[in-house]
Amino acid sequence: MRLTMRIADLAGLRVAIWGYGREGRAAIAALRRRLPALPLTVLCRADEAAQVRADLAAAPAQPQAEPTRILTAAPDAATLSAFDVVIKSPGISAWLPDLLDARRNGTRFTSGTALWFAEHPEARVVAVTGTKGKSTTTALIAHLLRRSGRRVALAGNIGLPLLDLLDPAEPPDWWVIELSSFQTGEAGEVAVGLVTNLYEEHLDWHGDRARYVADKLRLADAARVLVVNGLQPELQRLTAAHPAVRCFGTPEGWHVAAGGIACGSRTLAASGVLALPGRHNALNACAALATIEAAGEDAVAAAAHLGSFRPLPHRLQPLGERAGLHFVDDSIATTPQATLEALHSLADPGRATVIVGGHDRGLDWQPFAAAMHRQPPQAIVVNGASAARVGALLRETGGGYRLRIVTTLAEAVAAAREETPAGGTVLLSPGAPSFDQFRDYAERGRAFAALAGFDPDTIGSIEGLGIA
Repeated sequence: MRLTMRIADLAGLRVAIWGYGREGRAAIAALRRRLPALPLTVLCRADEAAQVRADLAAAPAQPQAEPTRILTAAPDAATLSAFDVVIKSPGISAWLPDLLDARRNGTRFTSGTALWFAEHPEARVVAVTGTKGKSTTTALIAHLLRRSGRRVALAGNIGLPLLDLLDPAEPPDWWVIELSSFQTGEAGEVAVGLVTNLYEEHLDWHGDRARYVADKLRLADAARVLVVNGLQPELQRLTAAHPAVRCFGTPEGWHVAAGGIACGSRTLAASGVLALPGRHNALNACAALATIEAAGEDAVAAAAHLGSFRPLPHRLQPLGERAGLHFVDDSIATTPQATLEALHSLADPGRATVIVGGHDRGLDWQPFAAAMHRQPPQAIVVNGASAARVGALLRETGGGYRLRIVTTLAEAVAAAREETPAGGTVLLSPGAPSFDQFRDYAERGRAFAALAGFDPDTIGSIEGLGIA
């Protein structure tokens, strides 16, 4: 059941904010603007408490505001049950036993995403989800619509919480929103929903693959028109009952052809027009154009603007050359499948060293190991919490590449320098999240850049977030 709770409905209730990332900070700011007298409790980690206090002290004074409580102990069912409503950050699993117990005790759980949708029922929304490619595709849709003359909001899981855009001075023509699998069930009605692909991911949050797929496809319930990857039979089968489903990737619609990006029999963008390497990125462009077409906009005209799109940071981002080696940052890659795509995008993967490993979510690395046996790179360096498990599998599977198993990213970069031949490439494409060593993939990418000898401040940020 999708929540329709609005911010005004929280007045007079016992409310907690659970998590103090971007979403948590945005929720506190929104509630302080709309309901300054509402008492709030922040449930956060001990290492976040000082930042919470500093942010509260720096915020503009609210004459009616009640003091904000801060609790740093991991909340159990009893703690959560003490609140009428808990506004949960998306990274906290909705399937935690204590959360489910509190829900049975009457506590309602919502999120910044759900609150925003309840506040904007008339917004024209394009929502994008999928295991891989969703950030690039979301940003590309926004870029193409803007170049087509539309006023567009770009927000969501891509890096700008929706509640940061709660009260725009001038509403956009389109809201283009990225939703993670943690957020798809929180969306209200959307004009067009896009599912870029489905692979195995986030099993630690969802519990198993079946639940992950079910949670991801909750977007279909919200979408008036649904666009899906026609190259994935499972995805087509699972969405076949939707009353208005369209496909990309197949010859009848937007697809990757020998000469470039085509729609039906017409090639509308030449190969190489995208400043994005790899066939998977060309397919992302097809997904974006199919979604624009499904929204009733002129996708053929929009295709003319593909070449002006600037790639997002930490996504196969060439950093440059140092000491005769090329360095590529693909820190966003958090599944083995994404790492395979990254290797395939390189001009000469046989002269590349790929750095993999990180937080271990128990994903299956066997297909990756088999692919490395068939088409070996120069070397694989495994690091992080998953190093022992993934390294043991690679050693057992074998292949014509050098294998190094280390502990930290710093050690991995040093090992990669030793293993990579002159003129070769050092590719960071971890196939795993960053949480064992870093706060997020962006921090990991910046650390990689610094270790490689580049200024992290020049890596850049995502262009176009917000309304323009």
